[in-house]
Amino acid sequence: MPRRSRGRKVRVSSGQTRASADAKKAPDRKDRPRSPRWAVFLTVVGTLLTLASAAGLVSTDYFLGRLTQNIQTTSGVLNDETVAGPAPSGRLPKGAMNILLLGLDTRQSWQAEGRESRSDTIIILHIAASHDQAYMISIPRDLIAHIPADASMGFRGATTKINAAYTFGSMNGRGWAGGAKLATKAIHQLTGITFDGVVVIDFDGFKGILQAMGGVYMCVDKDMWSSHYIVDKNGKVQYAEGADPTSPPKNALWFRKGCRQMAPWEALEYSRLRHSKNGDYDRQRHQQQLLRAMAKKATSAGILTNPGKLADILAAAGSSLKMDTHGVPVEDFVFGLKNLAGSDLVALKTNSGTFATSSDGQGEAVTTATKQLFKAARTDQLGTFILDHPSFLISDGAPAPAP
Repeated sequence: MPRRSRGRKVRVSSGQTRASADAKKAPDRKDRPRSPRWAVFLTVVGTLLTLASAAGLVSTDYFLGRLTQNIQTTSGVLNDETVAGPAPSGRLPKGAMNILLLGLDTRQSWQAEGRESRSDTIIILHIAASHDQAYMISIPRDLIAHIPADASMGFRGATTKINAAYTFGSMNGRGWAGGAKLATKAIHQLTGITFDGVVVIDFDGFKGILQAMGGVYMCVDKDMWSSHYIVDKNGKVQYAEGADPTSPPKNALWFRKGCRQMAPWEALEYSRLRHSKNGDYDRQRHQQQLLRAMAKKATSAGILTNPGKLADILAAAGSSLKMDTHGVPVEDFVFGLKNLAGSDLVALKTNSGTFATSSDGQGEAVTTATKQLFKAARTDQLGTFILDHPSFLISDGAPAPAP
């Protein structure tokens, strides 16, 4: 039986210490906690990086090869025509596109149970018909939804938190492809959105991207503490084994408001923080802040003019991704989105960032306005929706230019 989502009964049918601003070394721990296993906007980041070839650095084919050679692909996620976009033609759709990004919360002990992970981060990437504007919609992991039955998996359906769909699908050796398939079906049923691609992120490869980048410049919008790390009496950051996740200890690791260059481990930890009255909505905002910081860093002069560093980032990116491109060659899927290079990533949150308790009190519900948000994504009207609902926008935090 799958492990149930925390705090939810599944209904199945038949102290204040600040981290040093210039910290460069990761905190001590033999087995550091896994960082946010979330779906990252790497399809676009990869596209931006391949543009370096236009400057005459190295051939496009070389860059694309470094990016795509390690990507795992499948055609089994979007083989259900009810959840997929137009029939595969071998080319990117000419109109609007929707790509589902899934980030995984993986526990080593789960592999022995025959399942892979839980998709604690779910982002719908909507690309406007002009292919020059992109929107990210974060779906709360605690959203109560119906996960539809799948006869091929022997799964009869369930009503539970949305992040459990990936777990059910990945059981019994079905792995990431099975998990992504069932998660896609559940999110389609929730939103009515069909998808032209599905991307799953693997943490180890993602961590390598940040390390190859040398960290990113981030803006913390309010003081928040980490439930995973403390600062010892010598000022050294340590993993907080058995820490209380509900209240900060006296020697808590705090991320203070302001902008600075963060080491890879710091940026990853910041993107996990959610101990505030806004809970998971803060975590969603931090994740999207990091995505945009990475996109900005990936296209900076220090990256694009350094072929060696660029190659390292592309190799790390490729190894972190698993994809179903709905019949489009991976190279075309990535490079075909090059017009997004000059666009802004517009980050959106559901329910205006306010937790809407479900009728049974076991999770989160979808508000009427959020249903309108999903409809706007289906009809490529998100720009108009934002004008009428500015509270759905996620800010970048305190703005500041990257050094």
